[in-house]
Amino acid sequence: MQCDIAIVGGGLAGLALADHLARAGADFQVFEARNRLGGRVVSHHVDDFAFDLGPSWFWPGQPRMAALCKRFGITWFDQHSAGSFLLETETGDVKRDMGLATMQASWRIEGGSAAVVDALAASLPKERLHLGQVVRSVSQAHGITFADGRQCHAKKIVLAVPPRVAAQLSFAPALSERQQTALDTIPTWMAAHAKFFAVYDRPFWRAAGLSGDAISRKGPLAEIHDASAADGTPAALLGFVGVPATVRQTDEAGLKSAAVAQLVALFGPEAAAPREIILKDWAFEALTAGEADRVPPSHHPTYGLPEALTNLWSGGLHFCVTETAPICGGFMEGALAAAEDVAAKLL
Repeated sequence: MQCDIAIVGGGLAGLALADHLARAGADFQVFEARNRLGGRVVSHHVDDFAFDLGPSWFWPGQPRMAALCKRFGITWFDQHSAGSFLLETETGDVKRDMGLATMQASWRIEGGSAAVVDALAASLPKERLHLGQVVRSVSQAHGITFADGRQCHAKKIVLAVPPRVAAQLSFAPALSERQQTALDTIPTWMAAHAKFFAVYDRPFWRAAGLSGDAISRKGPLAEIHDASAADGTPAALLGFVGVPATVRQTDEAGLKSAAVAQLVALFGPEAAAPREIILKDWAFEALTAGEADRVPPSHHPTYGLPEALTNLWSGGLHFCVTETAPICGGFMEGALAAAEDVAAKLL
């Protein structure tokens, strides 16, 4: 196989880049290692409602996400924030009416964030999207080589995967120590996170005057939000697990049980019997996270393409992922900004 541009990675950034190239009439192919598209954007369906296991929100001031949704007729709704915010102390005391709404003014997408990925994929020529294609090496002279030894000869290569995942590839010519270090030191956004959902028939906490928002200094859930459908059914509470990745891997059943017990302490006895529990741990997704990602950064990193990774192979090698975006790095908007930026360089 051969093409002008080979895109390695079929997540939001890779598909958005493919969309730019397709509309410009460029010759490209997309190769995704998973047997699905979307990368970190993936949803779990309950009663035809999609719960986001990866990124869930976008915000006013993120015009690319809004424009993409409008283009495909995808609607969004306000994150529920009405009601009291809860704070759980280290000792388990629950403080109410703290005057906060941590996710107020954020938006969620009808059909889940994966609806955007699905729409992008559906708009692209199917013969250019290749699933289950694990890339092992990239070469300026020969293009990309897959795990089974096959090759795709490409004039230009775009790595639309997290930098630390890209760092595991073999490069010819080899990256310099400075370039390799630049890849290794970019934290993968969301990679250390585990998301826990408790699904219910109705959002009972709202009737009690609670927003579903909570911050806990005790755990195991460190941050909790209302993850219900726009009309409240199905209902759900979403928690970001605060237990370190290496610890939570050892006792998943115990973690789920402790998380439900915490929801009971915060939101009352009706929380004790969720109709479904969903746990997604990104730290052990080899195509997303490496060992270095199992400890989360202490703050939102300042993302962007490091100077060491610019103009590689005289413009023959590019990075296109939210962590290398010129703006909004770490967000879905950043993935779209990265695609826009790389498309401009390629075209």
